Order: sequence, then C-alpha cells, then structure tokens
Amino acid sequence: MSQDICVIVPTIREYECTRSYFGNAREHGFDLSRLHVVLVTEDFCETDEMEAMLEEESVSGEVFDGSRREKWYDAHDVSEYGHVVPVASHAETSFGLLYMWAHDEFDYGFFIDDDTLPHPDEDFFGRHMENLTFEGDVESVASDERWVNVLYQNADDHGLYPRGYPYSAMGETVETNTTHIDAGEVVASQGLWTNVPDLDAVRILMDGDLEGQAQTRTASEDFGDDFVAARGNYLTVCSMNLAFRREVIPAFYQLPMDDNEWNVGRFDDIWSGVFLKRACDVLGKRIYNGSPLCEHNKAPRSTFDDLNNEVPGLELNEHLWRVIDDVGGDADDYADVFDAMGRKLADGEWEQYNNGAFFNYVGEYMLDWLECLGTLTSGAGLETDRTQVVADD
Repeated sequence: MSQDICVIVPTIREYECTRSYFGNAREHGFDLSRLHVVLVTEDFCETDEMEAMLEEESVSGEVFDGSRREKWYDAHDVSEYGHVVPVASHAETSFGLLYMWAHDEFDYGFFIDDDTLPHPDEDFFGRHMENLTFEGDVESVASDERWVNVLYQNADDHGLYPRGYPYSAMGETVETNTTHIDAGEVVASQGLWTNVPDLDAVRILMDGDLEGQAQTRTASEDFGDDFVAARGNYLTVCSMNLAFRREVIPAFYQLPMDDNEWNVGRFDDIWSGVFLKRACDVLGKRIYNGSPLCEHNKAPRSTFDDLNNEVPGLELNEHLWRVIDDVGGDADDYADVFDAMGRKLADGEWEQYNNGAFFNYVGEYMLDWLECLGTLTSGAGLETDRTQVVADD
C-alpha cells in the first residue's frame, strides 16, 4: 500500500511515546508502511536521537527543529511566510500541515501529542481511518446554547467542560438524535482522552488542582457511543488525538499563539476547530468524535502558568464563534470559507473586547496562511484574491 498518512507529532521531550503508537499498529495489524512521521521540535532538543528512534522502529519519518524548518521554507520558496508557524508553541503543528500540503501523496493526517499513549485494546490508526470513511447512522448532539460538550456523556457525574468551551454556553440543555452520514462526509476524527482531562486553568483551579492537571479524571466508562455535533452547533477540537483528510488543511490552520504582543496562548487548536466546524457546516461535512481513546498523561506544571497564558484570550474565546457564525455561507470550498472568516477578523473593529486587536492579528495570519498554501501549489485550488495576487507576481 502507498505511503498516504502523515503523522505530525509536536515534541520537545517525550518523543518516545511514538513507539507505543507503532507498537499498537503492529499489534492490531495496521500497515506501518503507510505512515510518514514528522516530528516538529526545537534546536535544543535531541534531534539525532529522534532520527535514531524512527530508524530503529523502521518507520519512515523526518525531524524538523527550528533550523531545519527554516531550510525547508527556503527550499519551498515560502520563507516570507515562516511567521505563520510560531516558534516553541504547540501551534507549530501547522508546520506539519504545510509539509503535508507540499507533498500531495498524503491523503490523511494525524496529530498526536507527546504526552499521550494509545489504549492497547483499540486499533488506534485503524479506528481513526474507519471513522474517516464512516458511512451509516450515528448519534447527533445539539444544545440550546449551540455548543456541544464533548464530555457530555457522563457530565452529570463528573461535571467537566473541556478547554475552550465558552463559559456562557455552560448549563446547556442537550438533545440527541440519530443522523445518517454518507461516505466521504467525515473529514476529521477526534479521539477523546482518559486519565487527565483537557481542561482550562480556571476549571482546573475550581477542581482544586495547582499542578495543571485536575483532580477529577476520566475513564473509558465515561464515554459511550461515538457522535457528531449537529449542524449549527460548535464543539471543542483538541489536537492531541486527531485524524483528518488532506482537503481540510486550508481551513485547519493552527492559530498563532504565545509569541504575540497580547500574550494570548492555548487557543490554537480550539479556534482552528471553530473555523473547521463552520467550514464543515457550510460544505456539508462532519467531525466525528469518540473512539479511539488515548491516555492523556499531562506532566505536572503550575496551573497559574496556564492561567497566565489563557486569560488574555478568555473574553475573545466567548465571542469568536459568534463573529464567524454567519460568514462564508456561499463558499464552495474550504479556502473560500477560511478566506471569508479571515477577512471578517482582519478588517473588523474589535475594541469592545479586551485584546480585541488580536482578532485582527489572527485574521491577517489566516490570510497569510492561504497565501502560503497557494505559493506551495502555485495557487492550485486556492483561488482567493490574495493567492491570485501571489500567483501574478
């Protein structure tokens, strides 16, 4: 079988976790020759050891620290867009998306965080691929707040809301139905997580934990059937355990965080999920949620460090989804929807919000993202005004 899956792992320390994923693939008979692994790391990390590990595992892959990323940008004539991937930030997963876009043999991508492990009893890669090709009936979840808590299935017991879920949407009334999914409709598969739940710092503090983890933990029993969020409903998308189709990359930019004058961080995958869900609703696509579960083993760290990173963007997070909720409705591809959302943010006046100018900043970066993808493919499939300018230069 051809090498059609790009596995993107941002890591600065626990890169050896990937051995468990390779072992899981072997245990369940998944063909490892389909994988090409991109380890996104930094100059101060053990790049030689990472390369040796991939060789020992007989898995195709490359390691990109900061210096190697710069060389890659130069080689692909996109150095002027190097800023779209922040340094030493979880959002550097966007480099993996650029890499995928430049190599059209990859039909599928995976995001795996280095503080996770696969559940031994689940075929991690195989189940995600089944989800991406799912056809049939599945549970559809909606709420009167138009937000779906991906931990809703046992929320009466644990009371958890995931990182990025708006505080104003809490206390929602949940409604479930059955909907039919056609072949090709699922474009992203979000696996959920046991052990340490993915919470924001405020919720971790309310749970009485000062080490950035949470006292309340999740187990396999907290999750039931797989589900999708209904049309017009948003959900948090966490990139620690995620598979997706190549086609979504124009609308799946992991937003620039951490290295900005407003000190906004921790919303890169959350906001990218909001944009992707809007694009999916416009284009008739779906984000599938549930299995395969992973074990999230978040390392202890100061909850207040995370709080300091999150507070500058908390108010913006409450309003972002409303800002883009009616944008791009007449678009016919992901790039068009993303372009419309980017322009809305870039050109808007957001002084009513704390750090509102960050919306303008994000919008400009979204448009730069499309330009960069257009440059990588000479504008093919990305016929926005800005990418057309690039093609004409």
